[in-house]
Parts: sequence; C-alpha cells; structure tokens
Amino acid sequence: MKAVGFYRSLPIEHEESLIDLEIEKPTPTGRDLLVQVKAVSVNPTDVKARVARKEAEATPQILGRDVAGIVAEVGSECTLFRPGDEVYYAGSNVRPGGNSEFHLVDERIVGHKPESLNFAQAAALPLTSLTSMEGLFERLGISRHPAVNQGKTILIIGAAGGVGSVATQLANLGGLTVIGTASRPETIQWAREHGATYTINHTQAIVPQLKELGFPTVDYIFSLNYPERHWDSIVEAIVPQGKICSILPLHHSAKLDTLFSKSATLAWELMFTRPMFQTPDMIEQHNLLEELTQLVDAGKVKTTLTELLEPINAANLRKAHAKIESGKTIGKIVLANF
Repeated sequence: MKAVGFYRSLPIEHEESLIDLEIEKPTPTGRDLLVQVKAVSVNPTDVKARVARKEAEATPQILGRDVAGIVAEVGSECTLFRPGDEVYYAGSNVRPGGNSEFHLVDERIVGHKPESLNFAQAAALPLTSLTSMEGLFERLGISRHPAVNQGKTILIIGAAGGVGSVATQLANLGGLTVIGTASRPETIQWAREHGATYTINHTQAIVPQLKELGFPTVDYIFSLNYPERHWDSIVEAIVPQGKICSILPLHHSAKLDTLFSKSATLAWELMFTRPMFQTPDMIEQHNLLEELTQLVDAGKVKTTLTELLEPINAANLRKAHAKIESGKTIGKIVLANF
C-alpha cells in the first residue's frame, strides 16, 4: 500500500525529508480496526516527530495523528465498530501514523465521523478537539453546563491555532467569557469567529490588556504556547485558587513557586497519554469523540479546516510541514485522497 514517511530528519526543503513509500498492508487483531484512510491533517506534533530522528534507520517512520476514513476490517475483539463505518480519530504517538492508505488503530480511541462533515472536514478535528475537551473539562475541571460558568472567565493563549480554534468554541458553548490571544488581523478575526468574546495581543504585555477589558484576573488559563513565554503574566493573571492548563512542557527557567501564594493549580494536557500508557479509561477518548460528533451534527461546533491539499503524497505533506514550521498557520491543514 502507499504511504509517506522518512528514514532520518532532514530540513523540510530536502526532497527526502518526507518520501513516498510502498509498505505492507497490516492486518487487524484484538481491538484494532483497519481503516481505509480518506483524509489526514497535519499537526505540530508531526513536525516535532519528523525533526527528532537524527540518525538514519532501516525502518521508515510514518507520521499522521489525525485520520478520517472507513473501517475496512475489524479485530476479533472489536465491539464498537463494523466494516463500512465512517470514523475519525487522532491515533497514538507510539504506533505508526495514518499517512498510509490503510491504518491500524485501537477502537477505544475512535469515534463515528459526523454525518454533516466530509472526510477532509472531519480529519481537521480529532487531535485538537480531544486536547481541548480533556484540557477544559478534565484538567481544568470546567463544567459543560453554561449556568454553572456564568461570570467565569478563561484566557486562551494561542486562540487561532488548531487547539485554540476548538477550545474557544467549547468554552464559549460552556457559557464562559472567553479571552483569546492573537496578534494579526486575520488571527484576531478567526478567534472572534470561533468563540472568543474578547481578543488581546500576546506579543504585548498581557495583564495590562486584561485590566483594560475589566479583568484584573481570570478564573482559568489554557496555555497553548510554551508557557515560559508568558509565565510571569500567567502567574499575575490567574485568580487566587484558579486553574492553569498547559499543552506544552514548562522550561526550567520558569519559577513554579510563584504560584504558591495563590494556591493555584497547574495541570498538563497531553492527548496521547491514554493510548500511550493504555490507561484503564482509554475508552474515554471514544466517548469524547462521540460527544464531539453530536455537537458538530447539531451545528454547535464547526470544523477548523482552512486549507485542503490533494492528493496525500510526500510533496504535499512537505508543503504542509513547511507551513506549520512557519508558525503562522490558522486552523488546520488537511490532505485528502491517495
């Protein structure tokens, strides 16, 4: 079957940084589904994984952490899906990715694709939506019920990116006052269109901008950029006993003890934790995607697809990686059809 992968890390401009391959079609066992891949999206985690393999290896690495497709076969222990089901998911970072014609994935981290979306539109959502839902509802403990959240505020740092584009929608849907950070006219507009009540510029001092809006502190902070870039502002802006969640690690230069006097909570969100460690609650990712499907089909959450490239091949994936590396993307880049 066709696939796109690499043997060692190279600059994305190099024609061998990602190459077209022919690999063996896998066979599902246990709780695995074999999915015929119809569309994939590209995430910053794909870029990080691509640049991490410094030494050439005999086996190619296949990336791709967002997939939408059709179940072709099921393992003997599968109970949630059957052949012909249209599905979407983010997969696992410890198994081959979805940049291949067929892909194996554990059914416990797969959801039924929203009927209102095509495969490309659906492929934009899983990784960023799972990150947003786990971050907001589990790590930060935010209620899904708007009445509970009335008068509460959340600062989303990096509101126009992939995760931010979904997190703003979900937080707004939950009744929070959403303050999103963005720095360019187009990203400001995008953040507001996707649920940000207010926007501020993260290239400028954050706290004075919050105070100008009438918010000397906020109840929650969802940091989608490296948190040390804004650490002093995060510490100052969080309300006493407030909660902070970061999707990226904190550099040792940031002083954690500055949160002590506020009794503030700092939580981490890595969407891959459940599949990576095969946690007993791994099926919660299936449940979250099923919830997301209902929200999408009800018109309450919309796809964050902004650019579609066809077909799925090495040349187009190199283009997508280059755009991600620029740091100026809005929403999600998706590739469809081999």
